[in-house]
Amino acid sequence: MSGHSKWSTIKRAKGITDARRGALFTKVAREISVAARTGGGDPDGNYRLRLAIEKARAVNMPADNIKRTIDKATGGGDAEQFEEIVYEGYGPGGVAVLVEAQTDNRNRTAAEVRSMFAKSGGQLAGSGAVAWQFEPRGLISVPRSGVDADEVALAAIDAGAEDVDTDDEETIEVYTSPGSLEAVRKALEGAGVPVDSAEATMVAKQTVELDASKARQALRLVELLEDLDDVSRVTANFDIPEEVYAEVAG
Repeated sequence: MSGHSKWSTIKRAKGITDARRGALFTKVAREISVAARTGGGDPDGNYRLRLAIEKARAVNMPADNIKRTIDKATGGGDAEQFEEIVYEGYGPGGVAVLVEAQTDNRNRTAAEVRSMFAKSGGQLAGSGAVAWQFEPRGLISVPRSGVDADEVALAAIDAGAEDVDTDDEETIEVYTSPGSLEAVRKALEGAGVPVDSAEATMVAKQTVELDASKARQALRLVELLEDLDDVSRVTANFDIPEEVYAEVAG
């Protein structure tokens, strides 16, 4: 799981950059909209919406913006209609890439995603080409500062977590089955463990080691894809050499 831990650290760092660009508000608003339209506007009864709202608060989206997005999504009328699409492809070095998108124009998004793969030495593939290399998981991030990693791991496992990664210097990552995410999060918070975030995600079953050059190219592909407004999340199965990780995360 160490490869995924490095990957998560880089994505957290990049999230700050995206927020400064203002792009993250657009992405989070779409997540709220889709969650509210499919599961209703009450976060107490719609766990997916609750996660989206928490993500919005984490990037300091104003409460009025959140409420307005939910109201538009559940009120019908002229609200934008977004559909969820997952694209699959191969990046530099043959790594598997999943691209999750929320779009109001399927043709536009497909063309943009295909272009980013082509620019980066990869290629878009058909449905089912690489999805089998990933599995849905719940991911809970706990800051290492001020906590005992062993105690957090024990509390998480007792609550039903499947795995705990303590390799990262800044964050403890708790992995659950998708259906156990909320129960484990509540148990950790009830035990006094601070939770930075809790989200449903995709995790590579195995990672592929790339040399430094290919890893930089693969990271560039991920960056280009994540910069697209329609793309909500990108997941790839490559491990990152230490020197490249230091360059990006440092």
